[in-house]
Amino acid sequence: MSPRLPIVLLAALIILSTPLLALDVREIGRDVGLPPLRGRADTDFHNPLLSGGSMLTIVNGTFPQGLGEPMNIIISAESDSEVLVHSADNGGFLNLMLSTFLASECLGQHLGDTQAANLGESSGNVTQVEELRWDFNDPYLGTCRESFEGGLHARYWIQNSTGAYFIATSVEMNAESGHDIILDGYNLGRDFLAGNLTGQSIPTLNVSNSSTFSGVSTFANYTYQTDVKYVSGLLPYAADMINHYLTVESSDRPPIDGLVAVLTVKIISKPPSSAAFPINRTPVIGFILPLFIGLIALL
Repeated sequence: MSPRLPIVLLAALIILSTPLLALDVREIGRDVGLPPLRGRADTDFHNPLLSGGSMLTIVNGTFPQGLGEPMNIIISAESDSEVLVHSADNGGFLNLMLSTFLASECLGQHLGDTQAANLGESSGNVTQVEELRWDFNDPYLGTCRESFEGGLHARYWIQNSTGAYFIATSVEMNAESGHDIILDGYNLGRDFLAGNLTGQSIPTLNVSNSSTFSGVSTFANYTYQTDVKYVSGLLPYAADMINHYLTVESSDRPPIDGLVAVLTVKIISKPPSSAAFPINRTPVIGFILPLFIGLIALL
């Protein structure tokens, strides 16, 4: 018998007895060491502009230097507390995003550069929590496809003082095109995400700071009611500060319209408590069998 056999068998037993929690591809990146919240405020969010922050992200290596991307969606701190939890469990933020067909990156691996943002807090410039990508209705591997083909994607930050989520969303080109942003891609990304959450098509060219929308989305037996209001005064209506401006702007429109969609999300339906096992778990055999075969091959 090979001297490695007892070790291999022990490893196989450990793997076979490992809880499935560690193998859920949809929840990669859910524990990111975020600072504890200091308590929710009684407002939607704290305006970063009032305390030295910005609604544009910080992107390294732009030409010219100093260009950023708009954080054009805010999930209000007045949303249900469960929604503001950074988790895919119990109807948390990541489950909400799955209801819009946005999932964590391909196998948990970030492709491309990270960005930072200053939300007007003492922490200053903070790196994005993670990036979500369009999953093509396949939350396990669909984001791998988006990484190559392009599509809707979103970076996000959590405001420590309120719990609000600040999201920079856009529609990007494919990898061959260097993931440039498509024509009007920032406004379209904002409205695609808001439209997916409310179950409707939002007319990007016609929205204004008086526009409101409401509707529902569902995932894993959680149903969300989302109320959207468009606000002005947070983002510049200008081209000289926006990353990818060459591909985003047109002859008659700047790269962004200066509007931010503020979303208030409530959970209006939950799975029964008896249905404790989430439906979004990858079957054990899909992971265990290849690992077990690999261990046997070492004999």
